[in-house]
Amino acid sequence: MHDGQIATDADLVRRLLRAQFPQWADLAIQPIESAGTANAIYRLGDDLAARLPFLMSPSKRVQLDKEHRWLPEFAPRVPLAIAAPLGKGEPAEGYPCPWTVCPWIDGEDAEFERLADPAEAAADLARFILALRRIDPSSGPAPGDHNFQRGVPLSERAARTNECIAECAGLIDTDAVTAAWNADLHAPVWDGPPVWIHGDLAPGNLVARDGRLVGVIDWGGLGVGDPATDLLPAWNLFTGESREAFRAALAVDDASWARGRGLALSQALTALPYYLETNPAIVRWARRMIAEVLGDCRVD
Repeated sequence: MHDGQIATDADLVRRLLRAQFPQWADLAIQPIESAGTANAIYRLGDDLAARLPFLMSPSKRVQLDKEHRWLPEFAPRVPLAIAAPLGKGEPAEGYPCPWTVCPWIDGEDAEFERLADPAEAAADLARFILALRRIDPSSGPAPGDHNFQRGVPLSERAARTNECIAECAGLIDTDAVTAAWNADLHAPVWDGPPVWIHGDLAPGNLVARDGRLVGVIDWGGLGVGDPATDLLPAWNLFTGESREAFRAALAVDDASWARGRGLALSQALTALPYYLETNPAIVRWARRMIAEVLGDCRVD
């Protein structure tokens, strides 16, 4: 998916475990097929997973440090399971990145069609978001490269979003997308205190089991910023009545709704051309999100 992507395999994971976490070195290792774009995932036995980043960058170290610092504190305070890290691995065996051992949350990507009751899922996810927002954000990290700039004003995403609209020519209705983007771009900026945000509540980062939401994974987008950032599921997961249930449960005002919708469109436009040939699931989710945003954003 990426230039310079680092190859991994089960043998590498075994060597890393033997050297750094011998207590887990004899567990069965199973590579997991995933639409994820940041980490290779290996299931360890029944209850654990190893996450190995695809790319080495300074932000990867910061992301791993964030997870180790904050997720153990968040875990008992939110109503869905999160994979609070159990071990911080270091570069070794020819592998250049820090890596993580964490709990395995059993389930599947939380796509709309897999939800037994989408309105119930919307309420469950809203409770999770509200619980996260109630945690003291005073020492949390402001948005930056470490969380893909999630939580910044839409104006700071404008230049790149416009470039992506041009890259999507022939793939989508760029006139309609441009009108929708420009409409939400000018929504009033957030002038309240920053709150904790997950930053990437996409279907692939939400875990469903037996039709219910049970977990939230991949916290690389963690930071403190505009709460509208975590409205993404309104367009990448929910629709119709479940979208309205999600909005009502979070008591979202019009300006925040527009900012969240603008971010959803910006993310989808960024992902579509980048992953067009390499990640069908991301492309499918991006196209769905664009369609849902256009259906929700009425531009005269």
